[in-house]
Amino acid sequence: MDVNAKLDRIVILTGAGISAESGIDTFRAAGGLWEQHRVEDVATPEGFARDPDLVLNFYDMRRAALANVVPNPAHEALARLEREFSGDLLLVTQNVDDLHERGGSARVLHMHGELKSALCASCETRTRWEAPMLDRPPCPVCRVPSLRPDVVWFGEMPYEMDRIYRAIESCDLFVSIGTSGAVYPAAGFVQEARRAGARCLELNLDYSEGSRCFHETRLGPASELVPRWVADVLGG
Repeated sequence: MDVNAKLDRIVILTGAGISAESGIDTFRAAGGLWEQHRVEDVATPEGFARDPDLVLNFYDMRRAALANVVPNPAHEALARLEREFSGDLLLVTQNVDDLHERGGSARVLHMHGELKSALCASCETRTRWEAPMLDRPPCPVCRVPSLRPDVVWFGEMPYEMDRIYRAIESCDLFVSIGTSGAVYPAAGFVQEARRAGARCLELNLDYSEGSRCFHETRLGPASELVPRWVADVLGG
């Protein structure tokens, strides 16, 4: 099947694999450890309730570490696709870093939230945020010191799911880049796309848990596969 034929609407899902090449660790590559922390301790509401200082410090360090990484050619290629593709394009990322934006993409939907955003547990306001949270700064809106990372933890509902499913149901091509195929609901997107009649392409370093659901899987580093695929879509 020619995954590049007659494209009008593309939905792209990116996962940790695209940012790993920029130096951002993935917890699934280390047996359930995320920068030497158990996921249950730093990425669940229960972990935050049990030890908020640990969680706030963990995300403060991750936010600060973004200054030490830069977008790679895969991020830049997707930005080129956004600029030059004549049809509709939605880029959905599971990543909480800002590498897509720094790589030049503007139409990015962060379904798992963002490191550079704070969520107030009191007034539910979201605020762009780059400073530490460990010292309990007040919310800029309600002034209550109840900020938490605006990151979707395990057990919480990802953002803008209705918009994502609408885009998938109407797309011609669904592309998954650098995902494990193990984290739902994102792992089920390919099945939704196939039911809607879309062609499905996977670009990944290794086969994922969902590879069998794609029409085609291409293996290799995202920094090589994605620019090559984008060039094909744009005609050279």
